[in-house]
Amino acid sequence: MNNTKKDFRCGYVALIGRPNVGKSTLMNYVLGQKISITSHRPQTTRHRILGIKTTDTAQIVYVDTPGIHDNEKKAMNRYMNRTAGASFKDVDVIVLLVDAMRWTEEDELVIKRLQNISTPVVLAVNKVDLIKKKEDLLPFIEKIKDKYEFADIIPVSAMKGDNIEGFEKIILNYLPLSEAFYDEDQITDRSSRFLAAEIIREKLTRNLSQELPYNLTVEIEKFTKDGKLLDIAAIIWVERDNQKAIIIGKNGSKLKDMGTKARIDMEKLFQQKVFLQLWVKVKSGWSDDERALNSLGYIDDY
Repeated sequence: MNNTKKDFRCGYVALIGRPNVGKSTLMNYVLGQKISITSHRPQTTRHRILGIKTTDTAQIVYVDTPGIHDNEKKAMNRYMNRTAGASFKDVDVIVLLVDAMRWTEEDELVIKRLQNISTPVVLAVNKVDLIKKKEDLLPFIEKIKDKYEFADIIPVSAMKGDNIEGFEKIILNYLPLSEAFYDEDQITDRSSRFLAAEIIREKLTRNLSQELPYNLTVEIEKFTKDGKLLDIAAIIWVERDNQKAIIIGKNGSKLKDMGTKARIDMEKLFQQKVFLQLWVKVKSGWSDDERALNSLGYIDDY
């Protein structure tokens, strides 16, 4: 692959929007590989994550971000909003994702954050596969297109892949001529330790009820390679003793089940056998403590 030729394009693309509009799903689809964790719960993404797609003609560096939301009661919420807002800077194009046929106050909040931004903004209307009456889509787009001076508007389905090829063609129009920033086989800026922690947190988020996923985080304590085996040990931090009991389940059954699911995904990602050990511990009030957040890896790194 020759990514130094004159017509090669390379640039950064920020994926923004309110929680749960499909930013991570979109990035995973265009990469053809799962980098960002997903769930049906809002605020699953907590960090800025780069997803790097390199072809013969371009390198598109997608920046997946936490959902912008109006709840800043806890330090964790403030951290996520700071992280999302910082992604507006130093990118070549911003993609604003919204749900087809749904416009909320949090969408309005994102539009307000875009004021005085000179970077071109592409509106991606997601989840069009869920629309029962396709003729309703155009009036919806007409209704929201005047809310901002969008550079382009395109309907997509991040889950089904509808119109993703057209989406990528639009993105390429806004990327500058440039050599690649990353090696052609690199797909993210995040470490294997980080990805392992996120896989565990995804299984917890998907399998635990109500508000508990928002009160836990995962810390990798050991990540070593022993021959063909990856030996990984992780601590699941919660805020109260009753939360610990819920995660562990009767005779440890729930924790074992989620650990098995996490291990299977890790083996797919890392392409080798994984030995995974999980512990659940209590750190009271960690999600509203800036110092605790920093110690657990929630660091402003932009």
